Amino acid sequence: QVQLVESGGGSVQAGGSLRLSCAASGYTYSTHCMGWLRQAPGKEREGVAAIYTGGGSTYYADSVKGRFTISQDNAKNTLYLQMNSLKPEDTAMYYCAATDAEACMTAIQALGGMYVIRFNYWGQGTQVTVSS
Repeated sequence: QVQLVESGGGSVQAGGSLRLSCAASGYTYSTHCMGWLRQAPGKEREGVAAIYTGGGSTYYADSVKGRFTISQDNAKNTLYLQMNSLKPEDTAMYYCAATDAEACMTAIQALGGMYVIRFNYWGQGTQVTVSS
């Protein structure tokens, strides 16, 4: 089992920045991809960014490309999401997730979305609110 705990959410004005953190514990060696997904009220869940834990390859949704950066600190077993130039439409609950699917990043990049992967470990979520 893998446990994920997010932190770093909050309220910010448009144009501001936030950094989300996700502390992982348990059998983290079993995970191959980790990512951030978000869900706003009344909207479908959206995969925002993902990283291949074994090599650092990344994926970003078009909606955040150039503004968000996903990174990992393997020594601390922590995943980050640096969010810059935030927009009101970024307002959502942000979830950290992990998968033990071995070809996760290949699938994500080939098919252009995180929806193709079943993330089997989830955090409790952290709220991000961006005001205009």
